[in-house]
Amino acid sequence: MTATEEPTAIEPRGQHPTGNAHRQRTTTQPSTNIREQHLTDSVRSARDDARARGGETGEWMPYLPASSSPHRPPDVDPAALVWAETVAPGGYTHKVLARGSRLRFDDPTGDACAHLLLFNALERVERLNVADTQKIPWQAYLGENHPLLSGDGRVMAVIAGDSSGRHDAFCGTTTDGWNERKYGDARPEGPSPSGRGLFVKAAAKHGLSRRDLPPGVSFFQGVRVEPDGALTWQGGAGPGTHVELVVEMPLLVLVANVAHPLDPRPDYAVGPLRVHAWRGTATGPDDPRFTATPELHRAYLNTVDYCEARGL
Repeated sequence: MTATEEPTAIEPRGQHPTGNAHRQRTTTQPSTNIREQHLTDSVRSARDDARARGGETGEWMPYLPASSSPHRPPDVDPAALVWAETVAPGGYTHKVLARGSRLRFDDPTGDACAHLLLFNALERVERLNVADTQKIPWQAYLGENHPLLSGDGRVMAVIAGDSSGRHDAFCGTTTDGWNERKYGDARPEGPSPSGRGLFVKAAAKHGLSRRDLPPGVSFFQGVRVEPDGALTWQGGAGPGTHVELVVEMPLLVLVANVAHPLDPRPDYAVGPLRVHAWRGTATGPDDPRFTATPELHRAYLNTVDYCEARGL
């Protein structure tokens, strides 16, 4: 370093254990050469170097244990948490959740867009069916008490709470081709990853391929259908909104936090997404949702029959 150079803080980009891109600020270093920051000339040095970084944290990361989350939802017992994570803009995550779990997404900035795929964790050929999710409730717009249904006529999850009201069950997520045309890049590790590309990576961790990925739904960026059939992007509802689901059967949950395909902004605009899940109970016959409509009652009976036969 010359006499006129100033020390530079390095912000290396990497992957945390669930695969989400994140940034992690290191201490000030006298050089921008990454190699000079790490002593790896021997196995012992490499071990010591790795252990010395064990306490570092990133802005986007899972919190382990989940009870250590600094963003725990109000009135949730920390000991009940089974999943706590902040997903980076352009990041993804995935988790297997037990029947009865509560799953909450928070949009702290107003720019998150949580694209969601659901699979039966026991038999992954059963998955979210967006057409039935719109058809069975006779309602195409997602909101509180709206069920998310599989193609087998079962309730996979239900929206139990919603302070956003800006969601989409029409467009699905972005593709590589779409992002390459709009942003010039669609690589999962690049500046503007597609939702489809991130879902492929998340699915692979559970033995699934791109052929297993159905259309999904997304939360926090609204879309409405105009009288002439055109789709209109509404954007988000502002910072501090949340969506909470009840998991009605064992689920594999895949999440991609990427810009909505109809977002007209020229830049890749997406904010961080907070995810929390905690132990709870599934919807039962005493809950008004269980018998809200004949169609929903039948779907819940199908779900209970499936789960109870497996001792769940």
